[in-house]
Amino acid sequence: MSIVIEQPVEARLVAAAPRMPSIPATLHYDRRDPFAVRMTFPAPATLEGVEVCWTFARELLAAGLHDSEGHGDVRVRPYGFDRTVLEFHAPEGTAVVHVHSSEIRRFLQATGELVPAGLEHLQLDLDHDLAELIRDAC
Repeated sequence: MSIVIEQPVEARLVAAAPRMPSIPATLHYDRRDPFAVRMTFPAPATLEGVEVCWTFARELLAAGLHDSEGHGDVRVRPYGFDRTVLEFHAPEGTAVVHVHSSEIRRFLQATGELVPAGLEHLQLDLDHDLAELIRDAC
């Protein structure tokens, strides 16, 4: 069984211009980091011209489908019938993208089949991780 899920999504960049351009993005989930999801934007879609990856809680993404969630660098909220807004805040500025909620739900369903919500802790091997930390400290 695969331990990683990757799903391409179409994101619409919200800008001052009336037309919102589509940009490719990819949602990632790795069972080895069961509480987190990543959203990656390729280099051509970013101002810096380098790939940008944001990591945030899977729970935040799920909750943001229904209510405005997040108080830090990543915020998620529903918008209209089938859109979800993701805001990414950095010192350089804020990026706001719309993603079809159905794409997010499909991604979350796949992650839930891999690691059910609420059972993420069962994927962690704390004894192994602690042993690695102690070994690296010596």
